[in-house]
Amino acid sequence: MKQHRVVITGTGVVTPFGRGVRTMMEGIREGRSTVRRMDEWGEYKGIKSRVGAPAEVGDVKHIPRQKRRSMSPMSFFSVFSAEEALAQAGLDVSAIPPERVGVITGSTLGSAVAINEFFEMVLPHKNVEEVPAMQFFKCMSHSASMNVAQYFGLKGYVMATSAACASGLQAIGTGYQLLKLGLQDVFLCGGAEELHASVTGTFDLLYATSTKYNDAPQLTPRPFDRDRDGLVCGEGGGLVVMETLEHAEKRGAEILAEITGYETAGSGEHVSQSDTESMVRCMKGALRESGLSPSDIGYINAHATATIQGDKAEADAIKEVFGGVTPVSSLKGYMGHTLGASGAIELIATIEMMRSDIIYPGLNLQNVAPDCQGIGHLSGPQEAKLKAVLKNCFAFGGVNTAMVCVKP
Repeated sequence: MKQHRVVITGTGVVTPFGRGVRTMMEGIREGRSTVRRMDEWGEYKGIKSRVGAPAEVGDVKHIPRQKRRSMSPMSFFSVFSAEEALAQAGLDVSAIPPERVGVITGSTLGSAVAINEFFEMVLPHKNVEEVPAMQFFKCMSHSASMNVAQYFGLKGYVMATSAACASGLQAIGTGYQLLKLGLQDVFLCGGAEELHASVTGTFDLLYATSTKYNDAPQLTPRPFDRDRDGLVCGEGGGLVVMETLEHAEKRGAEILAEITGYETAGSGEHVSQSDTESMVRCMKGALRESGLSPSDIGYINAHATATIQGDKAEADAIKEVFGGVTPVSSLKGYMGHTLGASGAIELIATIEMMRSDIIYPGLNLQNVAPDCQGIGHLSGPQEAKLKAVLKNCFAFGGVNTAMVCVKP
């Protein structure tokens, strides 16, 4: 079977910085934090972390009410991201056979907001009669994919990846594999996630959240830093337009990047602890498929969420594969950990850095932790003629993903 080359021709995001890729990159370039104290979480007992990175949904009135009724914030994030990505790609999906255009989005569990609303309505009196008919459609794990497909009239593959923090990058990787096989011509792929007290509370129970900076939210999270104390949850969405190279060239599209390598691998070990060996295997697999060596990679966008064990495991893995020369940074300090959306949002930022030949450091990395030393941490913006980049995403359950993109 013929193997097709796969390219990215459009990108779109909604992040805690606001709507749009340009807005996100301006915030990163200016070194701004979007993390704030979440005083509204005070009504929930037991939550130790009171910081988060919220995103604004904004005006949704241009979406017809009939389609809007089944959308939660994560679906709005996805639709807005798709609109931006399609506009940049110059792609009119109505001009393509609808069965040749698919959508794959990832998230941790579906709409946290809608799920909580459902139980708040049902549990007090154990009465489902108060639940609106559309509530279930907001709760589904594939809600964002469904709503994007319905909004744009797409009739190709409609799928959802659900692998916690690896979901967004797995969605893009799955689209890449299906396009390689020629099963679709175009995909909208990425991830979306919502910020809610219940989400941060769950990470709290696992002692994974940042709790020391509740009164100084802009100082956390601190990936790879000596004073890191856990992750900060964020929200948003990011989607990319992916096409076979033939399809993109036929319509004269500008190519932003080509995906040349992707790997996803399980650790088969601990349900919540990161595993260096499987991270190494994952990065090596992505490099092997791309036909590149570690020295060809000009920048690594790390997953690094600022948890104690996770950052150490990733630093050890990067050191084993790349040594201490290749520039590395994590973007979680700017926008928090957007969970299932993080792989897509951060890959888009990484592609923008490759296109502009400048890479940005992480935020709040003031003193590299002793257990994270030995890799190429950035201390400031750095000009670099990037030809290839690697993006990591690692998730609970021992799920690891890595992707290599090259400049066209």
